[in-house]
Amino acid sequence: MAGKNRDRFSTATRLRLIGEQTAARVYRSQNRRQARRSRLTGRAAFLALVVCSLVVALAYPMRQYIAQRGEMAEQRERMAEAERAVEQLRDEKARLQDDRYIRRLAREHLHYVLPGEAGYTMIDPGAEPRERPGDDVDGRAWYSRVWDGVDSADRR
Repeated sequence: MAGKNRDRFSTATRLRLIGEQTAARVYRSQNRRQARRSRLTGRAAFLALVVCSLVVALAYPMRQYIAQRGEMAEQRERMAEAERAVEQLRDEKARLQDDRYIRRLAREHLHYVLPGEAGYTMIDPGAEPRERPGDDVDGRAWYSRVWDGVDSADRR
């Protein structure tokens, strides 16, 4: 028995035993680390799946929300323009209630003159002839084109 005890406590035997124990601990440690890694990887994959699902689920409503905000801003701008136009029309309506303003418009635009006044129209000989509203490319008035249409319809 003394040989067995001695063999059991010999340096080579002890070193071999320590090596085996150390190898077993390292192997267990690696297994735990791999298990922990696989759990973290699974958790990370699940978290990534949840985040991607949320992004996909919220992408369309967010796009609609942003588009609607843009439309609302555009409508507010249109409303402000309409309010400005209404205010201008109210001012014009108020001015049209004034007889002096109506007379001034008639004199400027329609070349009206008051009784006893003489009206003159000056033509600048150096000015280029301008087209009248309703004139076609050939310079004819709209009513002459209408009569031509009536005449051509009579011939058919």
